[in-house]
Amino acid sequence: MRHHEPFPMNEQVTAEYHKVRAIFDILSGKKEADLLLKNLNILDVHSEAVYQGSILVYDKRIVALNPDESIVKVREVFDGQGLYAIPGLIDAHIHFDAQLAHPAAFGEAIVPCGTTTIFSECLDFVSAAGEEGAPALARLFRNHERLPYRVFAFAPGKKVSTAVTDAVLKLEPVIGLGELGHLTYSVGDDEDFRKAALGRVHGGFRNSHWGVTALSPMILNYLPAIGSSFNHDVWTEDDIEKSVRYGFPTQIKFGVGSAEVIKIMLRAIVKRKWPAENFLLCSDNISVMRLLTLGHMDWVVSLCAEMGLNPIQAIKMATLYPARMYHKEADLGSLTPGKFADIVLTDSLAKINPLYVFKDGELVARDRKLLKKADIDYSGMATKAVPGLANLAPEQLDLVPLEVSPDGKRAKVILFDVYGRGHAKFFQDVWVPFVNGKVVPEIDGLRYNRFSLVQRYADGKRHVVNALFKGVSIDRGAVATFWPAPEAYFVAVGEDSAEMCHCLKQVDALAGGCIVTENKVVKAAMDLDIYGVMANASLAELLAATRSIDEALEAMGNRNEGEPVVNKLLTLFISLHRFGFMEGVAGGGDASAKPASEGAKAKPTGTRGEKLPA
Repeated sequence: MRHHEPFPMNEQVTAEYHKVRAIFDILSGKKEADLLLKNLNILDVHSEAVYQGSILVYDKRIVALNPDESIVKVREVFDGQGLYAIPGLIDAHIHFDAQLAHPAAFGEAIVPCGTTTIFSECLDFVSAAGEEGAPALARLFRNHERLPYRVFAFAPGKKVSTAVTDAVLKLEPVIGLGELGHLTYSVGDDEDFRKAALGRVHGGFRNSHWGVTALSPMILNYLPAIGSSFNHDVWTEDDIEKSVRYGFPTQIKFGVGSAEVIKIMLRAIVKRKWPAENFLLCSDNISVMRLLTLGHMDWVVSLCAEMGLNPIQAIKMATLYPARMYHKEADLGSLTPGKFADIVLTDSLAKINPLYVFKDGELVARDRKLLKKADIDYSGMATKAVPGLANLAPEQLDLVPLEVSPDGKRAKVILFDVYGRGHAKFFQDVWVPFVNGKVVPEIDGLRYNRFSLVQRYADGKRHVVNALFKGVSIDRGAVATFWPAPEAYFVAVGEDSAEMCHCLKQVDALAGGCIVTENKVVKAAMDLDIYGVMANASLAELLAATRSIDEALEAMGNRNEGEPVVNKLLTLFISLHRFGFMEGVAGGGDASAKPASEGAKAKPTGTRGEKLPA
């Protein structure tokens, strides 16, 4: 008789061998499973049906639906109390670094909302870190597997050098190329071509950006032709129609823009009866304060149902469809054997109420509270400020007209609108009264605050843009912020140049953050000490700082709406850079500076995102 020698197995094969044997033994009643969730109403996203049953979990994954409980052995049993079981919710596109919270604190906000997976940009963090971007990101994500949610990240497609993009593409948990700076394609920018090529070579995903109706026909064809995977910048019905027609899985976002914007998009989907499989739900940018008041993916799924979408289809837009489009369907997106045991228990499918949240079969949140915080220390990533405004003078912030009317009674100035959503009205030229040689900050009888965008490190004459501002309205004092991605610039809002200048110099002592002053006394402060874009703080500490900014401004006359003021002001830097206000001209610096062309290329940043003084 011929004897069969054991098949030689390497370490990886041996590990998998033991896993498959263990699953067989569990289902045969010979080995103990980790968890049995019973008495559930399970949502089958494949057949779009709900059935009564149970879920068996072993080694972080679902190994059985409705196992034979007469033979199965299990370490723990959880009674689902007849609640609906749905897959863990997925945010298909988020800038986690724009939330100001480090990854562990961010988990405190999103996981209790039922979110167990995010697909995240990290371009602002990497841009702020400059040439240190790749090692800094590696440190930030070093312990990502200990987080109570999954994170898949993207290398920056803009705001950094090609070398940094290449280095980040090689890191874990990076799965592709992030937002492309595609407006520069129209001028044939070689840096963009190189980044797109790197994304193609690495075989990952490539995110595209900007409302498709704003793209030229050439670029609208070019982006899908080079393999762009998604479009997340849609604002209107026409945007959605083109995005779908050109084959982009379209990410419907709720975090950026007024509350009405997402309703416009959802109404269009219902009206046009576009198949839900074309869409993924995402937040893009959203504050942790808003997460705690409105919710995260639970809120937007519920809004979809409220606006007329089939509730199960809405759930699929935040579970199965993003898993499928990111090629993660083998692991995520449905409650079926083999998938990670990321499970949300809710008492309604039309209005998601995450009573229990499981990640990897572990109960991580209950009744909208995180049960176990990630024990990760980020304090070693804090960076020190390199001040640059010592020679800034108040008169540099004075509002000088772009033009004066022939009769000398009116002046033309720029008006920035923080609510100019879709960027259509982010900035515009407006005429205001001009009295005794001074601009009166008033339009149609309404008074507006002054606004200054200030370069931190001047190379010759400092680049400053002075304008009016709609979105923060204070009777006295000032508020200033610094955000080093991708350029080292401040913004300040107030009424008096001397107060604004003093406030800016207080922020200049920080790596990044926001400060409110009144009569040159600091009334509230937020320190973003991790490369100037994140707070080395718990969620509670971050929220307290955020509230202190709003409360100080409210005492000075502001009546805020929507996002907290600090998030609102920091979001400005995205559009200010996009429209060229941070770039100026060589020697820069006059108060009437106008934006560079939309195709202008961002200048590379230095260490920690700052252009250091010579």
